[in-house]
Amino acid sequence: MEKTMRQLQQEVDAYIGQFKEGYFSPLAMIARLTEELGELAREVNHYYGEKPKKKTEQEKTIQEELGDLLFVLICMANSLHIDLQEAHDAVMHKFQTRDRDRWTRKEEER
Repeated sequence: MEKTMRQLQQEVDAYIGQFKEGYFSPLAMIARLTEELGELAREVNHYYGEKPKKKTEQEKTIQEELGDLLFVLICMANSLHIDLQEAHDAVMHKFQTRDRDRWTRKEEER
């Protein structure tokens, strides 16, 4: 079953809402985002870069790290009462207007 961004935000909120601690502070969330982004960068470097994994390192996937990053991003948005669907729509409008002629478009197939 596919989920909308609002459903993802509601699911994360329901999960976090069961704990007394609730969401971390915005500053702590930035630290967590940075940590998760570093883990994603490490995995990308292992798969596509010049730094192979050590035999003793745990096997993780880029998908897993992207999921971790998305979870923390949703937590931050929820804690700040930001609707990520609205944020996405606003940024897409910006790209479709301000940057509409910035890149070379693929030729349409006939």
